[in-house]
Amino acid sequence: MRSTDFFETHPVFTAEEYAAARESMGVSHYTTRNLLTKHMASGRLVRIRRGLYATVPRGIDPARAPVDPYLLATKLGPDVVVTYHAALQFHGKVYSVWNRFHYLTRRRSRNLWFRNMEFVAVQAPTVLRTLADLGGGVVEKRHAGGVVRVTTLERTLVDVMDRPELVGGWEEIWRSLEMVEFFDLDAVVNYVRRLGPALTAARVGFFLEQHKDALMVEEQHLDALRRLAPAQPRYLDSSREHGRLVSPWNLIVPRRILERTWQEVA
Repeated sequence: MRSTDFFETHPVFTAEEYAAARESMGVSHYTTRNLLTKHMASGRLVRIRRGLYATVPRGIDPARAPVDPYLLATKLGPDVVVTYHAALQFHGKVYSVWNRFHYLTRRRSRNLWFRNMEFVAVQAPTVLRTLADLGGGVVEKRHAGGVVRVTTLERTLVDVMDRPELVGGWEEIWRSLEMVEFFDLDAVVNYVRRLGPALTAARVGFFLEQHKDALMVEEQHLDALRRLAPAQPRYLDSSREHGRLVSPWNLIVPRRILERTWQEVA
């Protein structure tokens, strides 16, 4: 495959991917490295970081060439999955648009700044690290000329309830998830079981119960989540904000979330 053909089908790519394509034609590793340098100098490529590049459409200033953040995030590691708020944003179900993109990986990784975007690595929970697709609920989607690995809406629902601090707080979570018209609730319950924390199960169950009619939530799914909820009362999050005890979830939920008081200001 010629370099120009490769660039047309790889808007963001790693040096290893380019080398594999060139070396399959008998091009040496040394020549491949020199070709990357040549194409950067000509303005055909932008170097994102060592070993990671984005192609520049013809006639576009390399400094202004758009680079898709979801494709970029996916290429930050072989096991990387776009997740949390970034997954909601990819699926078009987000209340506030961010320039911060979280991604899940098995390894500890440094955050990356590229232009005005921040890419934040989140190490997968220990219980999921040895599992295929980091526990499942991961799909590959064609996007912007490439492929994005991203969590499904079902997994994203559970993940944001598990790590609300990565999503901007409860109002952002509620307003974003309320844009989703449908969840496969069997998949939600199965992933809650796989992930494990009782507090997360209670948060998911409480949200689904609040939106029972809109999401057509059946009692069997709520019963399954109730059995996973904490045995003792727990605050909704680590801020320990005062609220009302909601049974049978054993959750102490602040009034602003119970009553969604942000809607009064909207």
